[in-house]
Amino acid sequence: MKITVVGSVALDTIKTPFGKIDDALGGSATHFSTAASFFTPINLVGVVGSDFPSEHLDFLSSRNVDISGLEINPEGETFRWEGYYEFDLNTAHTLDTKLNVLSTFEPKIPHDFKNSECVFLANIDPDLQMQVLDQVFSPKLVVLDTMNFWIEHKKDELIQALRKVDIAVMNDAEARELCQTHSLLEASRKILTWGPKTVIIKKGEHGVLMFTENTHFAAPAFPLEDIADPTGAGDSFAGGFLGYLAKSSDLSEPNIRKAVVYGSVMASFNVEDFGLNRMKRLTQEEIEFRYSAFKEITGF
Repeated sequence: MKITVVGSVALDTIKTPFGKIDDALGGSATHFSTAASFFTPINLVGVVGSDFPSEHLDFLSSRNVDISGLEINPEGETFRWEGYYEFDLNTAHTLDTKLNVLSTFEPKIPHDFKNSECVFLANIDPDLQMQVLDQVFSPKLVVLDTMNFWIEHKKDELIQALRKVDIAVMNDAEARELCQTHSLLEASRKILTWGPKTVIIKKGEHGVLMFTENTHFAAPAFPLEDIADPTGAGDSFAGGFLGYLAKSSDLSEPNIRKAVVYGSVMASFNVEDFGLNRMKRLTQEEIEFRYSAFKEITGF
């Protein structure tokens, strides 16, 4: 099954205790697409400016990502984010955000993308997420991600968008803030009442929780010796997760649990280098080897 993803494509400047990178290819749709492309073809919808390097377009195309839905606005500049991490790599500190062409972005789904069986709504404005759903034809699976900015400024709109999706993905802080509770179990139950059949809560280095109406599944993060840059880890998780589901065409709960592990595997590779550097040299054999290792460390 093909996936259509709608989200940001960005140029990131990132500093961590382990180094720095300037104007790296980033954005939620980019990290998602790169991870998911190891499993299935991707249709990308987003916007960049006239300053966007052609080498990044070439890279995305080389990863079996259809960029015909990526608008290039000649009158503006690409969305840019600058931030840093301290030794607590779970927390990003923003130094500067320039929305640029993203501030006026209105997603236009190409005709060839409208029949996609899977849709990923990356963490953009909930109103834009609803616009996307109005343009696609009955996808089998819709997954939504969000962020604290939309929870704080467009909570009602976000809840309306959640009513139209199958799986909601967010981190633990976002789930607590959205539902005004410290208990992730209580938060997941509340989100489930709004419409999603499954809620997945990302906890960074502490792993992932998955909730349905009657079940609960937990997966740890893969233990790593080298971590350089956690930017995009959540989107890489979502890419591995939905990419595996699309490849297998199996939406049963046991298979969704497997997809959670594949998502964790892809996130673990993403953080091993800055930007998308690790993903650019990643092989299918490495993915399967780490998935097998994951099974070993979680079995008892």
